[in-house]
Amino acid sequence: MDTQTRYRIRDTSAQDQTLASTSSPLRRRKPWLIGGIAAAATLALAVWVISGWVSGGRSFDASRLRIAEVKRGDLVRDLSADGRVIAANSPTLYAIAAGTVTLQVVAGDKVRKGQELAVIDSPELRSKLVQEESTLAGMEAEASRAMLDAQLARSNARKTLDQAEITRTAAQRDLERYQRAYTGGAVSQNELAKAQDELKKADLGLAAAQKEFQLQTEGAGLDARNKQLLADRQRAVVDEARRQVDVLTLRAPFDGQVGQVQIAQGTSVTANGPVLSVVDLSKFEVEIKVPESFARDLSIGIPAQISSQGKTYPAEISAVSPEVVNGEVNARLRFADGQQPPGLRQNQRLSARVVLDTRRNVLMVERGPFLEQDGGRHVYVVDGSSAVRRPIEPGVSSLNAVEIRSGLQPGQRIVVSGADLFGDAESVRISGE
Repeated sequence: MDTQTRYRIRDTSAQDQTLASTSSPLRRRKPWLIGGIAAAATLALAVWVISGWVSGGRSFDASRLRIAEVKRGDLVRDLSADGRVIAANSPTLYAIAAGTVTLQVVAGDKVRKGQELAVIDSPELRSKLVQEESTLAGMEAEASRAMLDAQLARSNARKTLDQAEITRTAAQRDLERYQRAYTGGAVSQNELAKAQDELKKADLGLAAAQKEFQLQTEGAGLDARNKQLLADRQRAVVDEARRQVDVLTLRAPFDGQVGQVQIAQGTSVTANGPVLSVVDLSKFEVEIKVPESFARDLSIGIPAQISSQGKTYPAEISAVSPEVVNGEVNARLRFADGQQPPGLRQNQRLSARVVLDTRRNVLMVERGPFLEQDGGRHVYVVDGSSAVRRPIEPGVSSLNAVEIRSGLQPGQRIVVSGADLFGDAESVRISGE
């Protein structure tokens, strides 16, 4: 055996046999059947997706939306605000003149009406009062002297008038005597004429005396009246000076509490400078800030409610600021019938609610961000698993609801929050609803 024959290795090809196929026709078609089912499923899924796109556009999760139902009811237009307690009557007392202040109270003291709070020492005012009183005394003496002079002048004029009347009476008697004597031939005509002249002279003297008496009376009265008016004028000056001296003592204008003391004990204050304030504890008001959009609806007398320590107290608007500051309007609320909470403090925070209007049996829905989108003129109405965009006409709104004038019906559901995700789509699908 040669070397090639010795190392040749035999394989198993001689043992292999060709077998006839025993698989059935069904087994041969199985791969094609599985492929067809998968293709049909893929086609169905594609049809479902395409139909979803066609019918509802994009799909959104309902958990990201807030949906509310349209219904009928009473719409109460109100607004809520945090208020600050302020004293309705809290005047600040000022110094009428410069001087040294002596305080009789400290901040927080309870005071009674008329109680002394502080005294201002003003030598200038006190000296002025003494001077004006002296001037008044002199003018009153002059007025009294003028009245006495008027009486003397009237007395002298009366005396002259009386003498003129007596002289006229005597001349009348002489004329009558001469008249009888002339008739009897006892006197001449010249003597009768002389008696007539004497009577005329007496008449003239009487008329002059009467005129002089009238003029003396009027002149003396005018002079006395002028002096009296000057004295009265000076008396008014004295009264004013005395009033200024009196108000150097600052007194409580009502029962209350001393507020802020704005000057230290024993220091000087300037004229018209603030000294201290007094708070009327029986009359408090609540100041609130109202958004500018509600300002035109505010007016004096509108009812309100103020909450304090879990209780509600009736109130009403007592004042509204005529100007808008930083987009807000200041308003004051006054407690109705004096029913204010006990223990109120200046600048204490309270919550207030103002009832602007009540509309009965209106179509309304929960208020939401949809009002700020497109002016609130369109909403998305939910129908099953889709939401369709529809036009509406909104009305007035409150803090938690808005009136629907047209475009919706009771029982319909709309998207009140989250519609900004839809863009301008006419319809969308909602999943998980």
